[in-house]
Amino acid sequence: MTSYSDALLTDLYELTMAQAYWRSGVMGQATFSLFFRGYPKDRSYYVFAGLEDILDYLERFQFSDDDIEYLRSLGRFDEEFLQYLADVRFTGDVRAMREGTVCFADEPVLEVRAPIIEAQVIETYLLNQATFQTTIATKASRVVSAAHGRSVADFGARRTHGADAALKVARCGYIAGYNATSNVKAGAMYGIPVVGTMAHSFIMAFDTEIEAFRAFTHAFPDYATLLVDTYDTLHGVKNAIEVGKELEQEGHVLRGVRIDSGDLALLGRESRRLLDEAGFRDVGVFASGGLDEYEVERLVREETPIEGYGVGTKAAVSADAPYLDSAYKLVEYASRPVLKLSSKKQSLAGCKQVFRVPGPGSLYEKDVIALLGEDAPAKRAAPLLEDVMSEGARTVDPPPLDQLREQLAGELERLPSRYKALRGAPRYPVEISPHLKKLQQEVVRELRDKELGE
Repeated sequence: MTSYSDALLTDLYELTMAQAYWRSGVMGQATFSLFFRGYPKDRSYYVFAGLEDILDYLERFQFSDDDIEYLRSLGRFDEEFLQYLADVRFTGDVRAMREGTVCFADEPVLEVRAPIIEAQVIETYLLNQATFQTTIATKASRVVSAAHGRSVADFGARRTHGADAALKVARCGYIAGYNATSNVKAGAMYGIPVVGTMAHSFIMAFDTEIEAFRAFTHAFPDYATLLVDTYDTLHGVKNAIEVGKELEQEGHVLRGVRIDSGDLALLGRESRRLLDEAGFRDVGVFASGGLDEYEVERLVREETPIEGYGVGTKAAVSADAPYLDSAYKLVEYASRPVLKLSSKKQSLAGCKQVFRVPGPGSLYEKDVIALLGEDAPAKRAAPLLEDVMSEGARTVDPPPLDQLREQLAGELERLPSRYKALRGAPRYPVEISPHLKKLQQEVVRELRDKELGE
């Protein structure tokens, strides 16, 4: 059976460059920075995610025999280079922000220092993991913010772009503050609470809705949230009330009703009224069906009596901003700072650190991108890039998801509310240190003189 490794999950040009480096003897130490350019519409911050998958990948990085055989079949690579490639392992260092860190455009969230071939061929995988997971974690944090303390569950597995994406959506959602997921495998892998009761097909399989409700509550008398919108939502609520009374007589309680379609604001209010009039004030009203942060914010703003939300497609694919303009750029080779000079895509030269500067209170005031080794720009400024891998081995244990979740919640509390607005948020201040500015000017001047003859 053929076995391809994740080392092969790279773009072809990473490998063609690698052979050209190898043949040219360009094998020195290189540093690459991973960052996000600008913001999609309505975004004003990011939530960095994906680091744990990146570190796992780097620790096990190795081309398998089948990988090498496939590359050999392309007819492009020297046999001696393929033999070299078979022995390559990642031996470099990584500094990164913690997962669950709030970050901003142009800030390096991760820097890799390694022999240039090692650092180059991992580019595709690193961008894949950091870009997707940061996209989803950022979207999820906005949903949680819009919910204002109401519960949020991930219902997105069936519509994500692949099975691996479904797992990452559940994980990133939990870090961002979701309370649970419907994805059972994600629950098993990551220890995330799982939720779920029934679909409309269950209701339709019985002769009547109330028979379906009775069958389900007999099977799960202590875990019943009934889906009430299969035929007529308010009639469904009345059926749920009747079954709830039967449950009470048997010593159990109905947990909730879920609405999955229609005018959620109107149906939420009317469902709450019917339940309260029947004495079921502790039975929750939950909503799902095409929800995102904008719709959740509207329902909360209108004081709709909905206790929790299930978010699926729009959150799981970040429908309004499905990608980020991420980049992984060489910033130093053989101790020489380098940069890209392209119009509107100029990168920052040199190995860097990012400092977060608090204001007079506990709220964040600004960030400063500085050169690695620079002093902090203020007394209470905190460096964000930490050593997480040395010589190809982790230097920190993987943190529990609950720890990442708590960290992000704390970071968002310290981010002034104006930067968290769902629409029209101002840009958080990110400055370049004087030393980095000076280096940038020197490298640009040198490049223009050497390459352009200016």
